[in-house]
Amino acid sequence: MRITVFAATGGIGRCVVDQAVAAGHEVTAVVRDPSKVASGVRAVRADLSDVDTVQLEKAVDGADAVLSGLGPRNARVAGIASAGTRAIAEAMKATGTRRLLVVSAAPVSTTPSPDRPNPPRHDPAEGIIMRTVLTPIVRKVLEAHYRDLAIMEDMLRASGLDWTSVRPPRLTDKPMTGRYRTAIEQNIHRGALIPRADVAHFMLAAITDPRTYGHAIGIAT
Repeated sequence: MRITVFAATGGIGRCVVDQAVAAGHEVTAVVRDPSKVASGVRAVRADLSDVDTVQLEKAVDGADAVLSGLGPRNARVAGIASAGTRAIAEAMKATGTRRLLVVSAAPVSTTPSPDRPNPPRHDPAEGIIMRTVLTPIVRKVLEAHYRDLAIMEDMLRASGLDWTSVRPPRLTDKPMTGRYRTAIEQNIHRGALIPRADVAHFMLAAITDPRTYGHAIGIAT
């Protein structure tokens, strides 16, 4: 399978590339700095904060699936997920590439957006401590980031692509377990953590699963 990975040197992107190569897939890594890409992986230089349409189309043309771990480098920078994913989607439509999987976040389920101005006030998967203490703190710190991801999901719903948005909770760098729970259009009850490697594992497994097309998927251990 031919797979294009955006943000391929980021936390989840690196896991996607490593697992995809180990599984025998043909991988194209889209990065700002190709020197950081492992040998044997095709690298395309692109900066989604300064879009080069030709380079993006070159990167996705002929791919069976495009996977993106795109997100801000720190909590003070927001906007790259929606803008970058929009550029990726446009390149995919220009080249006839259809399958797109992206990383979002669990709190997006209750984050307002222009196309979804009245989401549920609370996620039913949250326990009382998560709902009343932890989520409000995290949301306050990362409000701009979650809004960016919510706008990204708006764009995906209108894109006409075969998309999937994966909504993990807090990410860790623990090794892959292959043991995690998923749910369509809802978060996971008491699902507070998941290794980045397990998110990557699910994204690769979901490429050919039509049940995930056009949906946000909650995931957690």
